[in-house]
Amino acid sequence: MGPWPPCGRRGRSNPYLGAGRDAVGLLCRQVRPLPLGPGHRLEPGYEEPHQCPLSSVTMPAILGFEGSANKIGVGVVRDGKVLANPRRTYVTPPGTGFLPGDTARHHRAVILDLLQEALTEAGLTPQDIDCIAFTKGPGMGAPLVSVAVVARTVAQLWNKPLLGVNHCIGHIEMGRLITGATSPTVLYVSGGNTQVIAYSEHRYRIFGETIDIAVGNCLDRFARVLKISNDPSPGYNIEQMAKRGKKLVELPYTVKGMDVSFSGILSFIEDVAQRMLATGECTPEDLCFSLQETVFAMLVEITERAMAHCGSQEALIVGGVGCNVRLQEMMETMCQERGAQLFATDERFCIDNGAMIAQAGWEMFQAGHRTPLSDSGITQRYRTDEVEVTWRD
Repeated sequence: MGPWPPCGRRGRSNPYLGAGRDAVGLLCRQVRPLPLGPGHRLEPGYEEPHQCPLSSVTMPAILGFEGSANKIGVGVVRDGKVLANPRRTYVTPPGTGFLPGDTARHHRAVILDLLQEALTEAGLTPQDIDCIAFTKGPGMGAPLVSVAVVARTVAQLWNKPLLGVNHCIGHIEMGRLITGATSPTVLYVSGGNTQVIAYSEHRYRIFGETIDIAVGNCLDRFARVLKISNDPSPGYNIEQMAKRGKKLVELPYTVKGMDVSFSGILSFIEDVAQRMLATGECTPEDLCFSLQETVFAMLVEITERAMAHCGSQEALIVGGVGCNVRLQEMMETMCQERGAQLFATDERFCIDNGAMIAQAGWEMFQAGHRTPLSDSGITQRYRTDEVEVTWRD
C-alpha cells in the first residue's frame, strides 16, 4: 500500500445547484484567491503551501480539471506534491443513474467554486499557474464538454498553455506518484473502464479489457436492482453490504483469454435477484457478496496472467473501484503467492479527481507537450494506448 495515511471514506455529495447556466458566462465572475486563514487545514498527505515558498520554487504548477462522469474536481500539483484537490459528486436518488445532461448542469454549477477553492487551498494566484490541464476523454460527452469549455476559457483569460489529458493515464500517473510503484502491471477499474495495462516502448499497452461493460457499471446497475443508495456511491454501499453476506450464490464467470465480460453476469443477477429474495434463498447481502467475489476473481485472474507475461513484480490498482478493500485483499493474496508487491491508494486518489489530471499534465508539460486550441475538443472514446508516453524511458 502507498505511504499515505489511511483516511475515512466519506461522501462528497453536493446538492443540485440549478441548471441552464452557461460555463463561459459563469467565468465572467472574477476568481480572487483568498489568503489561507490561521485555522485552514488540508487533508492528510497534502503539502501546506507555506512549506513551499514561491520565491524558492522553479518547478511548474499545473491546474487540472476533471469531469468525465459524475465527479467534478479541480486539482493543483507541483513537482510531485498535491497542493489542492477539492471534489464534488453528483448524486441521484436510489434506483437511478446519472444522465449526461443533468450531470453536465451540475458540473457547470459548481466548477468555479471548485476553482476558487483549489487556488485558495494551494495558496496560489492565477499568475502562479503555469499550465491548464483538462480531461480530453474518455467519458460522458456532455460533462466532458462542460469542463473542457471552462478549461479553454481559463487558459485564454489567464494566457496559459493548455493540455488535454487522457483520463486513464491520469489515473495511472497519480497511482505511480502516490504509491511509488516504478513499472507495475496496472489494473484499471472504474465505472466506465476495465483494463489491464503495462508500459512498454512509450505506450501504456492494454493486455486485457472488458468486451462489453465496465466492472463499475456492472456494480452500479446491480445497485439499482436492489434500490441501494447512490450516496456516497453505489459501489461503496455494495461493499459494506457484502461484508454481511454469508452465502455464495453461483453466478456466471466469464473470462475469455485476457478479456472479461460482465454483461452476462449482470443480466443473470437482474433476472434472478427478486425471485431469490422473495423465496428466501438468499439475502441482499448475499447477492452483494456473491457479485463482488465473482467479478473480482475474474479481474485477479487476468491481472495475474498479465504479470506472468510481463515478468512483473508489481501490481497497481487504479480507478474508482480500486478503493474497494475486498478487491485489494484478493489482489494482495495473488501478489503474495507470486512474490510480488501490491500498490493501491485510498478514496482521495482512486476516485476521479482533479489532481490526477494535473499530475499527468505535469509530466506532459515537462516533456514539452502542448494542446493547440484547435485540437482541444473532447474525445469520448480515447483509448489508453493511443497516447505516446514521451515522459517515460
